[in-house]
Amino acid sequence: MRGEFPSRIEAAKELLWKRCAASVPEWLPMNYVHWLPTVYEVSAGFQAAASGRSHIYLVLLDYADRRGDPQGIYVGMSRYPAAQRFDQHKAGIRAARSVLKRGVEVLTGPVLHLQFIARAEAERIESQLAEALAAAGLHVEGGH
Repeated sequence: MRGEFPSRIEAAKELLWKRCAASVPEWLPMNYVHWLPTVYEVSAGFQAAASGRSHIYLVLLDYADRRGDPQGIYVGMSRYPAAQRFDQHKAGIRAARSVLKRGVEVLTGPVLHLQFIARAEAERIESQLAEALAAAGLHVEGGH
């Protein structure tokens, strides 16, 4: 689809979604992100030893109105599953401004292994993952 006229790409995506929606896995991003392989590689370096109720989640951010890379990533930690926490952000419930304004979708795949972990480990991993992604050259928000 590279080089195609944008309206054709959007029409093709809509047709694909109508025909295949039930078979598309939840973790598959709906938008093209050229640095997604880097996110998988960096995220794979983090492991949690203790199980618990916390989740690490990533949100794709849209920076198309700025110079540089048109996309960024938000790193968060919550006791809610990623999709539910994303919906809360978009509804303004304990929302990070960057996700409320620029959040596009949850990037579930890279952090599937960082679900249901202990809170203390989730706090540590959230911070370290944000630092590692920034060191890899991505525009990172969150990761307190």
